[in-house]
Amino acid sequence: MSTIANNLKYLRKKKKLTQQQFADEMGIKRASVGAYEESRAEPKYELLKKIADFYELTMDELANETINDKWKPTPRGNAANVRVLSITVDGDDRENIQLVPVKASAGYLNGYADPEYIAELPKFSLPMFRQGTYRAFEIKGDSMLPLQPGSVVIAEYVENWSDIKPGQTYVVISRNDGVVYKRIAFKYKEEKGLKLVSDNKTYEPYWVPAADILEIWKAKAYISTQLPEPNPEPTMETLTAMMAQMQKTISNVVDKRE
Repeated sequence: MSTIANNLKYLRKKKKLTQQQFADEMGIKRASVGAYEESRAEPKYELLKKIADFYELTMDELANETINDKWKPTPRGNAANVRVLSITVDGDDRENIQLVPVKASAGYLNGYADPEYIAELPKFSLPMFRQGTYRAFEIKGDSMLPLQPGSVVIAEYVENWSDIKPGQTYVVISRNDGVVYKRIAFKYKEEKGLKLVSDNKTYEPYWVPAADILEIWKAKAYISTQLPEPNPEPTMETLTAMMAQMQKTISNVVDKRE
């Protein structure tokens, strides 16, 4: 029997579910459960993910690890141990940079671990990003101004979430918020998750629970079709304000000397 078949049978019995009860939970036929447990068929990607979520496992654990009474789940704090990253390579066996456009961001939540889905994303390479695993994400909204909506953030995969550096920007993939580009306020806390902060201060910071986080990517560069505007010529009002500030600074210095 296959690993998946053995795991499905063991987990169902561990929860004391009949095949019919489990089929009702998954919204499938009882005969399908029997076929999966006897290796006569294998669940498709969407169903496999649903089963993994039901048992609070990763898809990699469900498909590749032998789950029995001696098996222990890997702590969820270290992404390197519990997530398998799907990548593609070019003709020289170098990793591509896969692009996740805004229109594909919803699908990415379901397909981020599916090699076939990742292979269908647009891909490119950049000479300065040869070492490491990178992905490009098109951002939307104005929460990270002055970075404009439509900009593409190129980010490096973070294997160990304890390596996250507060104050720096990351692309965080989560079940509830999808793909977001934010600044991280504190180091990763397994009991709380991550606190995300927008550079646009009209947006309030918020926490993303650890259980909701799927992937984290550290921002390295961005591509934008909107070039920086030149600094505006100073007006009489700005010059007056500058002079007033200078006079105030000089007065403070003089007062301290006296």
